[in-house]
Amino acid sequence: MTVIDSNPARLDIDVIHGFLANSYWARNIPREVTERAIRNSLCYGVYDDGRQVGFARVVTDQATFAYLADVFILESHRGRGLGKELIAAIAADERLQGLRRWVLVTRDAHKLYEPFGFTPLAAPGRYMELHNASVYGDQR
Repeated sequence: MTVIDSNPARLDIDVIHGFLANSYWARNIPREVTERAIRNSLCYGVYDDGRQVGFARVVTDQATFAYLADVFILESHRGRGLGKELIAAIAADERLQGLRRWVLVTRDAHKLYEPFGFTPLAAPGRYMELHNASVYGDQR
């Protein structure tokens, strides 16, 4: 049975850090940084028979803005619609209703987010970033 919830006590930091430290966006992220990010975000776990198989976190003020980050489903559980279920659960969270703006960054999962209303930036020239791609070491 698959369950999605936002109970921080259920999160398996080993699974989360293990995935993120090998991801294209957070390669080599230190465990302490992963733990701090989790403590300071709304986090969602996907569990299959009690074992964590997915994760996402939302950096938000719970009033006007949310940044969706670190979304993943373990490869062994992909192709079952769990990513869509995870994004739907996040979108339905009462703490995140009525926000003016949501943002996310993805290299290859546009099709996952489009059904939930995400589109390319309407005015990309308004956005700026300060991006330190090598903060955790080699970033590809």
